[in-house]
Amino acid sequence: MPLTLLVILLLVVAWVWLRNQPASQRKPAILKLVLIAGVAMVVLLAVTGRLHILFALLAFLFPLLRRFLPSLLTGSTGGAGRAEAGSGNQSHVSSEILDMTLDHDSGTMSGEILKGPMAGRALADLTESEFIELLGYCREHDEDSARLLESYLDRRFGDSWRADDQAGAGSGESRDRSGSDNARGPLTEREALDILGLEPGASREEIVQAHRRMMQKLHPDRGGSNYLAARVNEAKEQLLS
Repeated sequence: MPLTLLVILLLVVAWVWLRNQPASQRKPAILKLVLIAGVAMVVLLAVTGRLHILFALLAFLFPLLRRFLPSLLTGSTGGAGRAEAGSGNQSHVSSEILDMTLDHDSGTMSGEILKGPMAGRALADLTESEFIELLGYCREHDEDSARLLESYLDRRFGDSWRADDQAGAGSGESRDRSGSDNARGPLTEREALDILGLEPGASREEIVQAHRRMMQKLHPDRGGSNYLAARVNEAKEQLLS
């Protein structure tokens, strides 16, 4: 009887956990639960001396597993492109000069330079002096790119990079609040989806959950960026309008 109650309790906990997962994450979550349940069953049968039952069951199910397991694994990992963009684990923010990616799990940002003397290079490969040179180029040619690069630098280096930024000394925060909105037009639906890490056809619930996850990492009160937080809010408004 206690074992039955424990099983029921675990099932309820698993169901609540699964229900709280984003729709795009539920298939991998189900596979995780199945794996955990399988391990628990093996342990239980081994402890009770009934492991032979498991071997008999596996022999019976082996033909079915060979047929259906590969397709389940393929569906959970993706279809390469869709899994990366639609799983909600990454967001993409682009400007005229920069293409930036935010990893939701680690909170790290990576980027590539699209235009200018350093076009084609990854931000991770730049030296400190090259970052300042790139920032000057962005400020001269595209204010939106400058705000995006400043957000990257803040997230990667904190405030230490500002000591070398003589050209922008004292202007970063005010320009982040006043200049960025006027430097770009309204987001397209595709841009809004990329920012929130969603695929076309995302439900209202998925949009709200993606926005909440992003703001937990990017809100200025938590050490995030005013610029990126504004872009995330704008993406939500665009998709829910």
